[in-house]
Amino acid sequence: MPVPLALVTRFFQLILNKQFTEAERELERLKQKIHKTEWNRGYFRALYGMLLVRKSDSDPYAFLTKLDLNDKEKLQAYRREFLEHVKNKLHGDFDRGFFAAWADFTRVASKLNPINQIQARDMPGKIEENDQATIDEFLE
Repeated sequence: MPVPLALVTRFFQLILNKQFTEAERELERLKQKIHKTEWNRGYFRALYGMLLVRKSDSDPYAFLTKLDLNDKEKLQAYRREFLEHVKNKLHGDFDRGFFAAWADFTRVASKLNPINQIQARDMPGKIEENDQATIDEFLE
């Protein structure tokens, strides 16, 4: 049984929006639904790693930390590269599952709005960095 794409897409959206508690729940649902194969184990490990890196957001060497999620062309290029690894028979099933997860992530990330727009849409009352109130506005 392949990994349910609806759950995976939801998981990616949650980690991109930094909704980690719900992302962990979604990951647990995924874990219960997938069969125990090497390919699925690699896929799941990639998802778990994405969650950890996105949650900590402090590892300067992690691919996800350095990835510009607003650069759609670069995301598509990474997706093509990951898909080449998935098709490469020299890689084991675990590795191919791992790269398949990254290919799916880049596919979903490239179709989403830029991250700043997602965050602004989800938090309508949020004040932007350049929006500073003056003392006159404050006293009114």
